Amino acid sequence: MTTADFLFALLGAVALGAAVLPRLLARRPLSLPLVFLALGAAVQVLPLPLPEIDPVADGVWVEHLAEICVVLSLMGAGLALNRPFGRVSWQGVWRQLGITMPLTIAAVAALSWGLLGWPAAAALLLAGVLAPTDPVLASEVRVGEPTDAEHDEDEVRFTLTGEAGLNDGLAFPFVAAAMALAAAGGNLTDGGVGHWLLVDVLYKCTAGVAAGLAVGALLGRLFFRARWQAMRLSEHSEGFVALAATFLAYGVTELVHGYGFLAVFVTACRIRAAERTNGYHGVLHDFVEQLERLLTAVLLFLVGAFVAQGGLAPLSWQGAAVAVLLLLVVRPLAGWVAQFGAAAGPRERVVTAFFGIRGIGSLFYLAYALASHDFGVPPEVLWAVVTFTVVASVVLHGVSATPVISRLDRLRLLRARANGAGPDPDDHEVAGERL
Repeated sequence: MTTADFLFALLGAVALGAAVLPRLLARRPLSLPLVFLALGAAVQVLPLPLPEIDPVADGVWVEHLAEICVVLSLMGAGLALNRPFGRVSWQGVWRQLGITMPLTIAAVAALSWGLLGWPAAAALLLAGVLAPTDPVLASEVRVGEPTDAEHDEDEVRFTLTGEAGLNDGLAFPFVAAAMALAAAGGNLTDGGVGHWLLVDVLYKCTAGVAAGLAVGALLGRLFFRARWQAMRLSEHSEGFVALAATFLAYGVTELVHGYGFLAVFVTACRIRAAERTNGYHGVLHDFVEQLERLLTAVLLFLVGAFVAQGGLAPLSWQGAAVAVLLLLVVRPLAGWVAQFGAAAGPRERVVTAFFGIRGIGSLFYLAYALASHDFGVPPEVLWAVVTFTVVASVVLHGVSATPVISRLDRLRLLRARANGAGPDPDDHEVAGERL
């Protein structure tokens, strides 16, 4: 048996599992990523011709595979959000981005510098790499399929999905700052800071949002209001068009040196706003969600195999401590503080703060940064810390998501009935209850 033959069979098994397992795991305290993480580790004990997984040597493959998975998840998240964009209606998301994210980055950078003794560039890199959240790795905490109703999403799922949709792109300036600091030998000049603010923060963020709005407006008009029926793609129900929209928005934005991650999410939201009640959104979302699920399964399987092959051997107790503190102290505390005054109730604030899931975006950013810079810390050590954080998050949040979110759903239903919504309240009546 050759390695290629085995890999074909293995890929087929992974794809089949990605289709079947979500139904088997429904309402159970297990997530699809957690199962594939365990399977990837378990396969290593079998006498099979498995290739060695080395994210340092194969960083280009890791970067681009994770990159594709991230942009697909961003398109899916934007298409799934029913609630119209707004300053007040999205206030939970703005608080997570404006308060939780900076506090988390500052705390992780301080822990990396103080506890691990890393140089400033490496400490800032780890903080930026671990900044994005990823509810894809625990599907219970993200919104479901797009619907016609604008207010049938509860505050927890909406906030976590919106936060993940935007912070994948907003983490880029911090990673860029770490790369600039590494290139400058740890001493960034005033000119370097000014360049970072004007280019990496102001221009690239603005370009990402502007390109996303432009591409989304153009595609929304093409999908729903094209003059020629043959061009009105919403009448033909071809889901792969979501792939075209994703790559077009991402590629065009990167060509003008903007943040493509921001553009993809904004494009999806803009397409959704073009015609909110059209069923074509469901077609697009279902297609991109299937691709995202398959790629996530493959990546988590590889992560599990990497761990089983000794990928965590360079991990020190200090590195593990930084990961544990991030997941159990830093993110929950920062997220809880940020939600004061938001629309969510006390229980919802706690749940929103806790489920800061780290995932695929972190793998992309680390591979991207290590491809061109030396941060004064062995790449194997950086990969060990980030991989441990992702694995710990997949286990912790994958096991807890279903029971925690299911309990919130039951409490909302009971409260809606008690408040006069009747024995079978509508989704928007249940989602509107604050706990």
